[in-house]
Amino acid sequence: MLVEKNVQLQPFNTFHIIAKARALARVASVDDVRALLEHPLWGPEPKFILGGGSNIVLTGDVQALVLKVEIKGLRLVDETARAFIVEAGAGENWHDLVRWTLAQGYPGLENLALIPGTVGAAPVQNIGAYGVELQDRFESLDAIDLQTGQLFTLHAAQCGFGYRDSVFKHGRSAAKNAFGLQGRALIVRVRFALPKDWKPVLGYADLESKMAECGCNAPSARQIFDWVCAIRRTKLPDPALVGNAGSFFKNPNVSPEQCADIIARDPKVVHYHLSNGGIKLAAGSLIDSCGWKGKSIGQAGVYEKQALVLVNRGANMNGNGVTGGEVMTLAKAIQTSVYERFGILLEPEPVVV
Repeated sequence: MLVEKNVQLQPFNTFHIIAKARALARVASVDDVRALLEHPLWGPEPKFILGGGSNIVLTGDVQALVLKVEIKGLRLVDETARAFIVEAGAGENWHDLVRWTLAQGYPGLENLALIPGTVGAAPVQNIGAYGVELQDRFESLDAIDLQTGQLFTLHAAQCGFGYRDSVFKHGRSAAKNAFGLQGRALIVRVRFALPKDWKPVLGYADLESKMAECGCNAPSARQIFDWVCAIRRTKLPDPALVGNAGSFFKNPNVSPEQCADIIARDPKVVHYHLSNGGIKLAAGSLIDSCGWKGKSIGQAGVYEKQALVLVNRGANMNGNGVTGGEVMTLAKAIQTSVYERFGILLEPEPVVV
């Protein structure tokens, strides 16, 4: 097993933040992971799992052994009366998986098109977009225990899915009697249950606008896929051209009373009514109301077309560009501004390392 030393991580995170890995190993199989765990030098080292690097902010060099997950494979593993069960390797590109499922005639992931990152990272974040979350299509996953080398399987209830949350984002807490797998497990395969009785999910204004434009009231899964790709390309910068980590803050949920107070301060704040009686606020709208769109601190900036996205204004692959410190300084300034104006403390989506 080849372990590379002093590896530049700028190409391996979509923000293109300057940082190095003291050591990095590319793992393409369960055997690769086990070989590292059994190695006399690397086995005892702390581990840092890296997928597509689309949801992290590196605030310095990584001293732990970086496990770059490159496990491949796409296949139909089972079929029930209700669903196609599709399995993907954790190192597969997420968008490529979505495109492949549609090409095979397995709809259900189309609303999640063009989300950057890898399949293995998707359950960690419980990714979601346009009315669909990963947990809505999740069947199970296989992971390897980084202490014992044993494979185990988790189903949805065991993953603790929440809004952009799962057991993989939390450590164990004896005080809270909480079960967490952060840093203790590496996801190797993920399975999805894609419904045979497919129905389009169209509850977002952007999708309704697309339906109105084409006069299509019963779009196919492929049509929704194309619409979502077009909408995301309009609103979000391509990480290959402009470094970013996608939506930087979670959309906060508030009570109707809190929402009424916020709307009284700014009627333009975008909000959505939830089935549980609560209201979800568009974090980008709150940030925009505070005047942050297009502003910068150092080489970290707020995207001109979408205030929810922070971008790298100085990125290149020659060692120059934004630092994690600049990104977090900008993020904290935005949090303070929004809290002072609306009494809402925005929570970052990316993992800060």
